Amino acid sequence: MTMRPIRIIGDPVLRTACDPVTSFDAELRGLVTDLLDTMDGAPGRAAVAAPQIGVAARVFVWDVEGSRGHLVNPTLELSDEPQTDDEGCLSVPGLSFPTRRAMHAVARGVDKHGEPLAVSASGYLARALQHEYDHLDGRLYVDTLSGEVRRRALREIRAGRFASPTAG
Repeated sequence: MTMRPIRIIGDPVLRTACDPVTSFDAELRGLVTDLLDTMDGAPGRAAVAAPQIGVAARVFVWDVEGSRGHLVNPTLELSDEPQTDDEGCLSVPGLSFPTRRAMHAVARGVDKHGEPLAVSASGYLARALQHEYDHLDGRLYVDTLSGEVRRRALREIRAGRFASPTAG
């Protein structure tokens, strides 16, 4: 089991758009395994994207509501129907804020062997897929906030009021 340290807000890799995966080899399979191991050992344990462990590759894993898997080079289709719920992030540990997301999402990509894969999701799983997809484009959930909630989140982050990460 290889748990990797979770990168926290302020680390440039979290603000960098990830490169598409082009080699479906042992290195990619090892990355997926490390992501799963890191997720399994992390608090909250819903999902982890490659940049959260310092790798700028378009890969993420999840374990939500009985659905466990990974996607490589995903695309995302979203419904117009919204949902708002508290959302947190291992890279902004200890904080959570009401975050608006699409109620339904379809994520398409490939698995670690290059085989096509699609995940259709609603509710919390749809939220997790959107959250992890954002990581691949260098966005954090706090970037999606607006108004007073955004101001409060930024104040908390500037004040360093997030917990230190425990994974790694």
